Amino acid sequence: MDGQRFWELVEAARAEVDDTVADPDGVADALGDALGKLPADEIVGFGAEFERLQALAYRWDLWGAAYLINGGASDDGFDHFRGWLVAQGQEVWEAALADPDSLADVVDEDLGEEFEGFDGEGMLGVAVGAYESATGSETGYWEAADIEVPAVPAGQNFDFDDTGELRTRFPLLAALFLTD
Repeated sequence: MDGQRFWELVEAARAEVDDTVADPDGVADALGDALGKLPADEIVGFGAEFERLQALAYRWDLWGAAYLINGGASDDGFDHFRGWLVAQGQEVWEAALADPDSLADVVDEDLGEEFEGFDGEGMLGVAVGAYESATGSETGYWEAADIEVPAVPAGQNFDFDDTGELRTRFPLLAALFLTD
C-alpha cells in the first residue's frame, strides 16, 4: 500500500470522529472497521506503511515534544504518542516531523480534567486486529509485515527534564505546558 492510500484511509476514519485530538481511539475504531473490509494483503500493506511511519517518527526531538506535552513519556508512552500523531492525519504528522513545536497549534485546547494525554495506543494494533478479523489469525501478519525498527531514535539526544533546553527547542509548546 502506498502512502497516499494509507493517508486516505486515515482521513476517512478521522472524518467519522468529532475530536481526533481527544479521541484517537475513535479514529482507531473507524480505521479498524474500514481495514476489516479490505483483502488481507492490503491490511498488511497498511500495517507495513504504519510501521514505516512509526520508524520515521522515532526521533529524539519528537520524543522531547511528547515528553513535554504529556508530562513524561516512557518508551511505550512515546510509541502511543506516535500512534496519536498518525491519528491526527497527514498534515499534522508532516508538520510535526518538520517542526515538533508545530504541535502547539494542535494541542493548545482545553480538553478538561478527564483528558488522559495525547495517547493513541489503539492505533498501534489496528492493522493486526483487522488482519485477524479478516483471516481468523494474526500469525501470517507478522511474517508479511516485516519492518526493520530502529534500535535508537534518530537525531541528538537531550535532557527532557532540562526546562531551559525544552524552552529553547519548543518555545510554543513550552509556553503551553511549562509553568514558571
